[in-house]
Amino acid sequence: MNDFLFSLNATMPVFLIILLGFVLRKIGMLTDEFIPVADRFNFRVALPILVFVDIATADITGRFDWKFVLFCMGTTTIAFLAIWGIALLTLKDKGMVGAFTMCSFRGSAAVLGIAFVTNIYGEAGLAPLTLVAAVPLYNIFSVVVLSMGTKENGGKMSIKKVLWEIITNPLIIAIILAFPFAAWHVKMPHILLQSLESMGKIATPLALILLGAGFCVEEAAGKFGPTLFATVIKLIVMPGLAVAAAVALGFRNEALVAIGVMMASPTTVACYTMAKNMKNDATLAASIVMATTVLSSVTITLMVFILKTMALI
Repeated sequence: MNDFLFSLNATMPVFLIILLGFVLRKIGMLTDEFIPVADRFNFRVALPILVFVDIATADITGRFDWKFVLFCMGTTTIAFLAIWGIALLTLKDKGMVGAFTMCSFRGSAAVLGIAFVTNIYGEAGLAPLTLVAAVPLYNIFSVVVLSMGTKENGGKMSIKKVLWEIITNPLIIAIILAFPFAAWHVKMPHILLQSLESMGKIATPLALILLGAGFCVEEAAGKFGPTLFATVIKLIVMPGLAVAAAVALGFRNEALVAIGVMMASPTTVACYTMAKNMKNDATLAASIVMATTVLSSVTITLMVFILKTMALI
């Protein structure tokens, strides 16, 4: 019951903020002029600062474990390629492929993973390493798949465009700039760090409010099938396979929890922001974010319960 309440407390506030954005749009407080401007600001300023601070301040060398890092990178890469292939083969509307693929493999591991491990073991353990292992790949793979096929070009590939999107993507630039700070323990002046942290804190709630404000129930209802398919992959199939592989390779306790939550965490709201700003299917992305957020409180709790019952954590 404690694990369920913890999971519920971690996910339901996210859904309630999305709902707030939906209500504010309905009553006219959030206008058609404000939403696209705020989306661009979040994508180009607030989210990159959040990613930069998360990685730059992470303790990645104190308990560095190559086996753990390589496993997280490998499972993320395999999941991305497998889901992308499934999307290309099964989705009739190729304009959905980018958003479907990104939302099915990319979760909010940076927040939930560290929180769960700390809650169970009293310290973060290896969880911060998921930032280095998964977050850069999340962003690189997302840019690749979103650039390959947009709603405008119907899924056609442009290598030149993909490379340009990777080089100029604000989130990838933030990761590159942040890595030296984390790797070499470079300390930022307190005033600068506090200012960046304050700016970064805007990103997630703003993205959630904008997601709710831009959510169209009628359009989302027409994409129930792909949303359900992506949700099952994100919350059940992907974490089930990853945890089974992790157990077979000898991961236990906080490392296993970090891996499990990394794979089972709900789709991050950044997926909606990226899909919208890169001209992909933002409605599908919003639907998957909402569905995985609501249901993950049950699936993550069930995963933790099973691992505890099997004395693996």
